[in-house]
Amino acid sequence: MEIRGPMLLPARREEIELETLDGLTLVGELAVPEDREPVATLVTLHPLPTAGGFMDSHILRKAAARLPALADLAVLRFNTRGTTSPRGTSEGAFDGGRAEAFDLAAAMAFVHERGLPRPWLVGWSFGTEIALKYGRDHAVEGAVLLSPPLHRATEAEVAAWAGDERRLIVLVPEFDDYLRPDAAIERFASVPEAVMIPVEGGKHLWVGESQTRRVLTEIVAAVNADALPLATEWTGQVVADA
Repeated sequence: MEIRGPMLLPARREEIELETLDGLTLVGELAVPEDREPVATLVTLHPLPTAGGFMDSHILRKAAARLPALADLAVLRFNTRGTTSPRGTSEGAFDGGRAEAFDLAAAMAFVHERGLPRPWLVGWSFGTEIALKYGRDHAVEGAVLLSPPLHRATEAEVAAWAGDERRLIVLVPEFDDYLRPDAAIERFASVPEAVMIPVEGGKHLWVGESQTRRVLTEIVAAVNADALPLATEWTGQVVADA
């Protein structure tokens, strides 16, 4: 059967809680391959919660639904402070990308405590700001940025990635609402090592199965290229719809 939409492939899924240094409990989920150890870990950072972003924003939900089975990846999703999803509500209040530094730190502490391998940050929109501002403070292999608006990350915070051994992969939709490819190339010029990937026909929200597959493929290309090409058909059990 064709893999598309909300299809939920087999994985071990666990509801988790993250504890921040400033005393908040954040809710989330960890998905890992069903019958083997993951080869790498995606720590996902969702879009702007004041505009409807949360841990179930569709690209992140589909990454958790598919990539443990298709690419041997662990996928950690969580609601940043003050954010609500069907999983629940994380304590605290949205802080515009400031105190969210503690939220990322809590997620990375969880990754370390669980011994999850080769962590990568995957930020989408607002989540890219958190990755850019604070990702260098943590032991990650790199960051994949989906539709970065660069509203909150300063020029200095972007430029700080220059010369860093950790990889920066930047997916910029052709028709993005905030930052389109030509402007993105200029804004990231201070990081010559950054891999800029303009996506023809892409939009900020990556709506549609073709855009979903493109994004998931680029994530896997960065993190576990041996799993490519990603299967588009599934012959085993399907758990349910995500």
